[in-house]
Amino acid sequence: MMRQRHEYKSPYAAAVWSMVLPGFGQMYNKDYIIGLVLLGFEFLINLYSNLNLALVYSFTGDFARAHNVIDYRWGMFYPSLYAFSIWQAYNAAKAHNDRILDSMVKKRTHLTGFFIGMVVGMDCGLFWHDFSFLNPYRVLSILDMPVFSGLIFGLVLATLGNFIEKTIYRQIRKPKLQKAE
Repeated sequence: MMRQRHEYKSPYAAAVWSMVLPGFGQMYNKDYIIGLVLLGFEFLINLYSNLNLALVYSFTGDFARAHNVIDYRWGMFYPSLYAFSIWQAYNAAKAHNDRILDSMVKKRTHLTGFFIGMVVGMDCGLFWHDFSFLNPYRVLSILDMPVFSGLIFGLVLATLGNFIEKTIYRQIRKPKLQKAE
């Protein structure tokens, strides 16, 4: 009788692989079907939104071409795909490790507020990237770039979402402990 080997899956490695390319974290976790589906969606969204071309133009400083080349109807799907891929890979690795350890810890998802905030912030940043009134302020003119405004808004709202989840939502759901006297 052959003993099945259960290996530890690092949730952080799974998340980082999904940051590299949506679906890679799922491949790391050996969730091949969802990994291939996410890779397919990533390819389609990049193809139809011209996101990679907009990234090239943004990083070379040709922001007008970045504005003109990107198809926002398709580009709005990418933040959701990206954040879901990272969130799912991280939580799947944690669930895998919990099954291995047979822990009696109450199961819950992790970093949900962070990734919901990231999706909403990145979508808002892509949608409202035209901050032409900021042009006189060189430091804030980075918000006029579709890629960077999405990242900045995404990080700001992700931090806010994580704060809300950790301080407000978890405190409300925490059972009240009564002092035994």
